[in-house]
Amino acid sequence: MKKIILALTLVCFALTGRSQELASPNGQLKLQFSIDAQGRPTYALQYKGLDVVRPSHLGIELKQEDPNKAQDFEFKTRADASKLAQKADLMTGFKAVRHETTSVDETWKPVWGEESEIRNHYNELMVELQQPMNDRMMRIRFRLFDDGLGFRYEFPEQSNLTYFVIKEERTQFAMAGDHTAWWLPGDYDTQEYDTQTSRLSEIRGRMKEAVTQNSSQTPIWEGGVQTALMMRTDNGLYINLHEAACLNYSTMHLNYDDTTGTFESWLTPDARGDKGYLQAPCTSPWRTVIVSDKATDILASRITLNLNEPCKIEDTSWIHPTKYIGVWWDMITNKGTWAYTNDFSTVKLGETDYAHAKPNGKHSANTANVKRYIDFAAENGFDAVLVEGWNVGWEDWFGHEKDYVFDFVTPYPDFDVAAIRDYAKAKGVKMIMHHETSASARNYERHLDRAYQFMVDNGYTSVKSGYVGNIVPRGEHHYGQWMNNHYQYCVEKAAEYKIMVNAHEATRPTGICRTWPNLIGNESARGTEYESFGGNHVDHTTILPFTRLIGGPMDYTPGIFETDCSKMNPENHSRVRTTLARQLALYVTMYSPLQMAADVPEHYQEHMDAFQFIKDVALDWDKSVYLEAEPGDYITIARKEKGADRWFVGCTADENGHDARIALDFLTPGKKYTATIYADAKDASWDKNPKAYTIRQMTVTSKTKLSLHAASGGGFAISIK
Repeated sequence: MKKIILALTLVCFALTGRSQELASPNGQLKLQFSIDAQGRPTYALQYKGLDVVRPSHLGIELKQEDPNKAQDFEFKTRADASKLAQKADLMTGFKAVRHETTSVDETWKPVWGEESEIRNHYNELMVELQQPMNDRMMRIRFRLFDDGLGFRYEFPEQSNLTYFVIKEERTQFAMAGDHTAWWLPGDYDTQEYDTQTSRLSEIRGRMKEAVTQNSSQTPIWEGGVQTALMMRTDNGLYINLHEAACLNYSTMHLNYDDTTGTFESWLTPDARGDKGYLQAPCTSPWRTVIVSDKATDILASRITLNLNEPCKIEDTSWIHPTKYIGVWWDMITNKGTWAYTNDFSTVKLGETDYAHAKPNGKHSANTANVKRYIDFAAENGFDAVLVEGWNVGWEDWFGHEKDYVFDFVTPYPDFDVAAIRDYAKAKGVKMIMHHETSASARNYERHLDRAYQFMVDNGYTSVKSGYVGNIVPRGEHHYGQWMNNHYQYCVEKAAEYKIMVNAHEATRPTGICRTWPNLIGNESARGTEYESFGGNHVDHTTILPFTRLIGGPMDYTPGIFETDCSKMNPENHSRVRTTLARQLALYVTMYSPLQMAADVPEHYQEHMDAFQFIKDVALDWDKSVYLEAEPGDYITIARKEKGADRWFVGCTADENGHDARIALDFLTPGKKYTATIYADAKDASWDKNPKAYTIRQMTVTSKTKLSLHAASGGGFAISIK
């Protein structure tokens, strides 16, 4: 890693209202920081002279102790409640006593990623604040990159602030206009909504409509949205609000105030309604503002990763990108089942002898079927096979909120662990374990060491974990501090066993995969499974890279070739809203080092010419070039395979289709390449003719320019070598 620290300045000042200014390395972004007349920390951000964030307040409100119970204060009567309130206020009464400015320019190499090297170039301002009335200190650290801003709260060790409870974080983002936004309703437990597109002023009015599309029973509040929040201004700026390095802290939502045009942070509460428990010295996550006048720059930003700590795993040789197939889609479409028997009334873990339970005849995770998938993986060069529904307990858990359902080591009678282990090993195929926790986090933690050792003993190097349902302990939420600590515990424990983790229904990612690269994937949004539950909006995959993927890769599970779900299950009338060509493109546009060919083998065997792209496409990249993009409309990306002179291009389009004109100037000058183009046929569309595609080859160079059409809900994919 190369690192250059260009400057360090320490300055002491104590004038309330005195402002500090920080510019990005290229000078196009400017940050102003000041203390207002009430002693409130305030910041503002401009890009090329245009307001991105108008003057906005910063601070944290602490939980007030009951004066009759307070042991840490000298007053005990309710008459002194106002004094107690002041002690609970980390928002006002500050003066700035010191600041430091630093410039850093370094490059680092991720274990896997969209580039083989990432530049981390920023100018930093650290402001130390003193609250004289309580003799407390708080620091705010700003890092200004060429493509955006990151800032966080820091609490140094001090005598008057050691253990404290957050009532609410009061970070503001005052917008400069009624922007167009791509947003999800605020929810403490799921991001699995269709994205809404509206003006900021319309969010509150659209909230009820947005919520009714989802069956979550989590508290929803008017005006609250989730991050990453994507916006486009009328004067041509693209703005993204999110967070980075959310560790030992609650996940942040944003409340929108229609009267002021201001977002304010809203943390996920715990079972008692508290928003966080901290002990100084400590820090908050980084709050991020990514901004550019080009939509492609939002996709290219590495701010989220750069604000996380370097890798903490010394030997990463066991962490590797993985292309897999799985026993999954037939169960998602309800052709098969996770459960071994339909005898729901009598089957309980530890109480029933499954060898004497009556099979339902539809259990998908049986030895013969799994071997069929292993054969297909071996024949087509896939790394691994995922199997869901292999372990006992599926008959008696969904919706019951039980503390003890799965033990993660006991297979159903028709799943021979040893035989499958040996068969896969002989074929050169790895197996991916599935752990559905039923959202009973304590139960999972109790079994974790035994479950991970079971994986090691049987040749499983990665696990897909699931958190479907309400969290047990009851009252906790998927996005609260307690559960965020649980997810992190599982990832760190997995690293001890050299296991890679793909967590589903967990909190949305915030770049922690840089520090713990064995966190190789997450779900945390509506994936392909929802295509079998009624369908995603056609523009879904033109939005996710601007929202969900800002925090890290998604296990989206693309590759569905048969879009009519009734072909799997006559009772399932859903349609996958895509063309076949777009399913190929998603392996490029939906970045992940973990990619699944999600359809069943027989559907691939019907289209082996198109399936060739899935076999060929790389998972790890030297370089990514974002050719064109408009959130909600289209995205076209080119990526160079790590360690090889092969490029892959993908384009995904919304219901209006897209005419792409792209230059191949990213290719090495003077060299000739063969491009294989997988495109929508002229009469293709997601709803009327989804499997109409063409494949053609041509010679290309760095001077070649291509004009290609993506149909409604369509796209194209190109392999260049």
